[in-house]
Amino acid sequence: MLKTIILAGGTGTRLFPLSRELYPKQFIPLFDGETLFQMAVKRALLFSSPEEVVIVTGRNHRFLVRDQLLRLCEGCTVLVEPAGKNTLPAIAWGMRTIEESSGPSKVLVLPSDHLVNAGEEYREAVNAASALADEYLVTFGIEPTHPHTGYGYIQPGERVGGGCRVASFVEKPDAERAREYIASGYLWNSGMFLFSTTLFREECSLHAPYVREILDGGGEAAYATIPSISIDHGLMERTGRAAVVRFASEWSDMGSFDSIYRAFSKDTAGNAVRGEYIPIESTGNLVIGERLVVTSSIHDAAIIDTRDVLFVGRRGESDQVKSIVEMLKAKGDDRAVMHLQVYRPWGSYTVLEQGRFYKIKRISVLPGRNLSFQFHHHRSEHWVVVQGTAEITIGDRTHLLRNGESTFVPCGERHRLGNPGILPLEIIEVQIGEYIGEDDIVRLGDDFGRGKDD
Repeated sequence: MLKTIILAGGTGTRLFPLSRELYPKQFIPLFDGETLFQMAVKRALLFSSPEEVVIVTGRNHRFLVRDQLLRLCEGCTVLVEPAGKNTLPAIAWGMRTIEESSGPSKVLVLPSDHLVNAGEEYREAVNAASALADEYLVTFGIEPTHPHTGYGYIQPGERVGGGCRVASFVEKPDAERAREYIASGYLWNSGMFLFSTTLFREECSLHAPYVREILDGGGEAAYATIPSISIDHGLMERTGRAAVVRFASEWSDMGSFDSIYRAFSKDTAGNAVRGEYIPIESTGNLVIGERLVVTSSIHDAAIIDTRDVLFVGRRGESDQVKSIVEMLKAKGDDRAVMHLQVYRPWGSYTVLEQGRFYKIKRISVLPGRNLSFQFHHHRSEHWVVVQGTAEITIGDRTHLLRNGESTFVPCGERHRLGNPGILPLEIIEVQIGEYIGEDDIVRLGDDFGRGKDD
């Protein structure tokens, strides 16, 4: 059996406003209620038991990972990356854990945000890569279907076993160069790999020695000193022992609205839709909405409606989305980071309305879970139960509230909200105060080990 590392970090800014920093694309249920992350876990389980799967993620996403794993399997190891450092440090962080627990191993490395047809061709490609992994650092090259300018390319060299040595890695080309690459037999660079821990360590010593401190047991302080660098730039383009195995099945990095359009099924007018949509003489559109979307004589557009942000652009020209996120962040706009619905380890909350001195939320608490024991310096809160049973602690008093009942939490008072029942709890919370930011929380106790900034 292979070991598997799943890389579950990243912010998915190229798919804004659908994907945002606190809830990126790999955790969004785009495919019949299933997420790209869950699909990656299923691919990992084709070759690894749950105990042989290591998931590397960031602090902001660790609870999303754990909750989505609950629906699939138990036993996976979840590693929280001390800081976002790109793929080479993240892979090294996972490789060290595998070495410490299992000794020398062969390790499949999978991004969590790709769409992959995990059929027989996928299995054959992984087996071919495994046979090469003692001698080569193996990557997977995708058979191109069109001259894509958003992917890197791999030039295959001499044949070795079930693959080829890598002659060169090539950066993202323009359209003309992409057509030349395809005509010359180049492959798309998939970002999937298969390494032996032994060869990975040897090649890092030669070409990325800064990673060795992590592989040798360095902790968070050592991790902080590592440069932020991709596995391609930091190792694969430097090593002389890279090989590529050809993979000729469906694959997409889901990195643009065009890739989502290609992945979704279409209606008779070529529209790909998630949500409620009425097209009037409109064709070839990607529409993802949380309310009714109506278009008249609109063609080949991407329309993404998330209630707090509406994006409308021409398909094929959505690469500017990332710059929109940068503009919002420069202004300190929270919409670059979070949706109106924000996920927490205890459930989620949705901002229904807010003004300068008030905010109204719908709070959903999963069965058996509790918010932290906390207080606020600048706001009071009114709670009304609309579904389920709430266990309320205010100061030293704990009591139950049921559907239609309410309570008041004064500013500065210690309090806690929990769901002791077996059904979801929903409350409406009205915050009133001179400051209503999410950072006005002083945690006195938390079931999930969170600090102030979580």
